[in-house]
Amino acid sequence: MTLAYGYVKAKIVSKPVLKPSRHRSEIQYHLHFGLLVQGANWDVAVNVGTSDSDDLLKYKLIYDFRHPIIAQLAQADQGASPLTGQDALPALDYCRSDLLANTGDWRNSDVMDGSVEAEPVASLLRLLTSAVQQQSPVYVFGRFYSEGNGIHDAHMNQGSTGSFLHRKVDVGDDDSNDHNDIWQDGAVLVDLGQLEWAAYFAAFNKQLVPTDELGNPTEQARPIGIAAPLPEHLPAE
Repeated sequence: MTLAYGYVKAKIVSKPVLKPSRHRSEIQYHLHFGLLVQGANWDVAVNVGTSDSDDLLKYKLIYDFRHPIIAQLAQADQGASPLTGQDALPALDYCRSDLLANTGDWRNSDVMDGSVEAEPVASLLRLLTSAVQQQSPVYVFGRFYSEGNGIHDAHMNQGSTGSFLHRKVDVGDDDSNDHNDIWQDGAVLVDLGQLEWAAYFAAFNKQLVPTDELGNPTEQARPIGIAAPLPEHLPAE
């Protein structure tokens, strides 16, 4: 089985706060904020970077995001929408859909030191604060908490190596780890009452693309934003 994935459509009910968490040799930083989801308080954790200069976050923060998924989401009911096992939009896959078409280049996050002035923290805080002030619907894609009400992994969820490799076993998928998967990528979208929404997409420098049917990097994989080498019979331009 795959990990529990989907999105939440709701309004922010608590001010976003930057929080650190220790992961092996680095400190990862998340913006946490609350959503009221079908009468229950949910915690949201959005990755914004790390203290490790060798494992920076790549991100896109787009204020004029245009994609057909907008119309689909705008008509969706408020609340949580499970998408586990789906292989088409509105489930997100950075590699297998046109979600990121015409969204520009990836940018590197600053090295995080706990400051809210670092990017993308500062810009994302402004966007979320605007959503609070305008009571705008917010859409958070990611994996649901295994315990309690919440959603996290609001970033690309494929292409990782080491302990995140997705393993197949005789009886199906091995869910003993927080593994790669396809059609389980995360994002934050905000409807600010305009024709174009705002969107935040993120991935770690150590995540590689393209990926196979399990979401693991292929032999030709490279860091996101860096093209894989051309086949030998195709000369470079």
